Amino acid sequence: MAETGPTSPVSPLAPYPPLPTEVRSRAPEFYGFAAWSGTYLLFVIYLLWALLPDEYIVWLGVSWYPNRDWALLLPAYSVILVLLTYFTYFALAIAGTPSFSDMSTITDSRASLPAADEPNPYLLNACENAIPELYDIPIGLVNRVVYGRRKPENDAAGEARPLYTPLTSAVVEPH
Repeated sequence: MAETGPTSPVSPLAPYPPLPTEVRSRAPEFYGFAAWSGTYLLFVIYLLWALLPDEYIVWLGVSWYPNRDWALLLPAYSVILVLLTYFTYFALAIAGTPSFSDMSTITDSRASLPAADEPNPYLLNACENAIPELYDIPIGLVNRVVYGRRKPENDAAGEARPLYTPLTSAVVEPH
């Protein structure tokens, strides 16, 4: 006698538990077709209004229709509206950007800086075999390493000097 239900989880013939039957609505397909058809119908009506002479439109039984100038003005206004939308979002993004002097352009609330009471972790990890802790490097230290220490703008003779001079190659010994 043959079994009618699933037999076991290891049976290749019947899945266990039975797979749920998929109930899917076909409404999006019909709405999509209606939107596609409506769009093309409106486009054909727009082209007929824009291109047919007045005699043919009156012959079709249409007694009133907008001025033909709108056949050019509507697409032109639409393009300007799209461009103004892009410009507005770009301007809002620029307005929301912090200034260069704002500290949020350099660091944020998630920055991982060493505690003030610890010895300098940057110097402790300067050994060749050291695996450093993961810290964000302060911008002042980066500027000092890249540009050197700040010097006066004029020397003794009154001649202008560069603001920064590069650091000399020095080996830092850990404590």
